[in-house]
Amino acid sequence: MAIQENGNGGVLKYKRMDSDAMEEDGVLCEEKRNDSSRKYVLVCAIFASLNSVLLGYDVGVMSGAIIFIQQDLKITEVQEEVLVGILSIISLLGSLAGGKTSDAIGRKWTMAFAAIVFQSGALIMALAPNFKVLMIGRFLAGIGIGFGVMIAPVYIAEISPTVARGSFTSFPEIFINLGILLGYVSNYAFSGLSPHINWRVMLGVGILPSVFIGIALFVIPESPRWLVMKNRIDEARVVLLKTNENPNEVEDRLAEIQQAAGHVNAEKYEEKAVWRELLNPSPGVRRMLITGCGIQCFQQVTGIDATVYYSPTIFKDAGIKGNTQLLAATVAVGFTKTMFILIAILLIDKVGRKPLLYVSTIGMTTCLFGLGLTLSFMGNGSVGIKLAILCVCGNVAFFSVGIGPICWVLTSEIFPLRLRAQASALGAVGSRVSSGVVAMSFLSVSRMITVGGTFFVFAAISALSVIFVHKCVPETKGKSLEEIEIMFQNDRPQQGGELELEDVKHLMQTQ
Repeated sequence: MAIQENGNGGVLKYKRMDSDAMEEDGVLCEEKRNDSSRKYVLVCAIFASLNSVLLGYDVGVMSGAIIFIQQDLKITEVQEEVLVGILSIISLLGSLAGGKTSDAIGRKWTMAFAAIVFQSGALIMALAPNFKVLMIGRFLAGIGIGFGVMIAPVYIAEISPTVARGSFTSFPEIFINLGILLGYVSNYAFSGLSPHINWRVMLGVGILPSVFIGIALFVIPESPRWLVMKNRIDEARVVLLKTNENPNEVEDRLAEIQQAAGHVNAEKYEEKAVWRELLNPSPGVRRMLITGCGIQCFQQVTGIDATVYYSPTIFKDAGIKGNTQLLAATVAVGFTKTMFILIAILLIDKVGRKPLLYVSTIGMTTCLFGLGLTLSFMGNGSVGIKLAILCVCGNVAFFSVGIGPICWVLTSEIFPLRLRAQASALGAVGSRVSSGVVAMSFLSVSRMITVGGTFFVFAAISALSVIFVHKCVPETKGKSLEEIEIMFQNDRPQQGGELELEDVKHLMQTQ
């Protein structure tokens, strides 16, 4: 309280400013800024994930469209397998090229390019008069998807604050699931049209998301880490001010990114230098590659794409009759898959990556084994049908709550900046190749060992994924991208804890 004598010799007391009120105002301002920052990153993550809708829609819609394509174009079972599975194989070309492209033109415009290529392929498929033209459209769609699935998680990881990176980086998986659900609904909605028209409408509807992707380009910023790689420091600072909840930490974050980007700038973005390090990795990078590529492969070889692509075949084997009933059952699968990915988003930054992976892989193993038992010994009865639907829905639910989204989160956050785009592309290649092999062989393998026997194989592979998670996957919750790099470099990928001075020294030495 301040005091001062008045003109009459008395003492005039000044009212003290209320420090509590000042603190309250400061807290309110900080909360408003944090809320604004989170909303901005949320919008960016949503728009960046729109390409994933295209992949999900294609996976979902093809499961039903293939029934009518077979009737209309009279394709063989082998052609059916090739048509379904080739998209995943071809997408590896887009994923491989995506790393170099995103380093050259930026993360943002790589997403735009992916959308344009996919939409071209979707249009050709919708108008295809025969199997050959259909395959050309499928080829283009696959390349576009390869670009999209590789770049979206990388972009989101690079703009997200550490405390919410896991949730935001899971968004592409949410939108893949949303796309699958929309594909299933499209199958059911248009199945009543003539076989010559319905599959074309189903595939053509996939062109619509391009409108929203075009709008997204005017909203989302470029990745601040890519801007630093290009020495556009002021632009990177502006983006960080928008995406970072604490403005006082912006300069520290910018300094960390500049330090991490130092190796990239020193090499002048030489592609050969990046691939040389990936092909002849240090022990730390080797551990990163094993974790990143391994989790990508396990995500697919456990049979999730076979379950989604061929869900009508699975339910038909369980005893469901009629195309409309088959497609209606697949809608339940898509709805379940989408709902449980939302649960993962709520838990991934609270519970952590590794606990959710344990729940996911153990649950999938149980459901896949149960599905194998059901199809092998209880088919063609009402009980068998109900158990088959329950096991399929359980499998996709456990997939969505863990390995589905966390696979992309880990791949986008464990690699150092200088390798992130290319290494993520390499991981995406592993995912797409695994998906393609499974999708292109499912019908043939099922003919040899039955559909139930095939799911026993998937269950065994899923059991191996539990061991892989235990041995090779670290907990990255709450760590910055730079801290995660140190964790691998120090030969302690399984350990948590705070960043120590020795860790910083070690990272400086390795660089």
